Amino acid sequence: MEAIAKTRHLKGSPRKARLVIDLIRGVNVSRALAILKFTDKRAADPIAKTLRSAIANATYLAEQQNIAIDPDDLWVKTCFVDMGAHKNRRRMRPAPQGRAYREQRHYCHITILVSSDESPQKAADNARKAKANAKAKPEAEKKAKAPAKTTEKKDAAKETKKAKKEEAKVEEVETIEATDAPVEASETTSPKEAVAEQEAKNESEAADAKDATSQTPAEKNETQPADEKQQDINEELERQ
Repeated sequence: MEAIAKTRHLKGSPRKARLVIDLIRGVNVSRALAILKFTDKRAADPIAKTLRSAIANATYLAEQQNIAIDPDDLWVKTCFVDMGAHKNRRRMRPAPQGRAYREQRHYCHITILVSSDESPQKAADNARKAKANAKAKPEAEKKAKAPAKTTEKKDAAKETKKAKKEEAKVEEVETIEATDAPVEASETTSPKEAVAEQEAKNESEAADAKDATSQTPAEKNETQPADEKQQDINEELERQ
């Protein structure tokens, strides 16, 4: 839905009016009215009146066509200022030395068209949002997948640690079994009896080893021939 409003034969230069109307081009209606309200230019008030007229025309056309329109959704699609007729607006200004300068005062025509269609700015914003959402979705999926991968890695690491510990325990058991003396069990004897026999053998071997070690000092304490000669020499010296 589009609506237009015009103001013709407005007193003022079109060049000065264009400075004001350029501020509201492509802007939302409510924002445009706020800009015009706080603009310190003579052309701001007539341009604001023209804009309100365009809004009223848009609502009227929408009612005739049974279309629901929110005035806040309207935006200034096109706006421009044309030069008006300046006939019979000549004035004389006093000049020095009794002379007079002629002034030519101008009229201007204001045209504002408002629309309820989607503005290019909104379309650009929507496109940016869509791109941002499209980029955010893969990142969110990656973040969602990342914790699952990390948990899987942690579980795998725990399993490998457990397997290593079990292997180490098995190796320790094997080494202990290899170092221990095997117990020979006959077909007739039970395992308990075989163990008892083995313990008895170990005790007897330990006793023999003790006897052997106890005999060595006695052998070392035996007197030698060289010691006897030294004793004889010492006795002779004492006699003298």
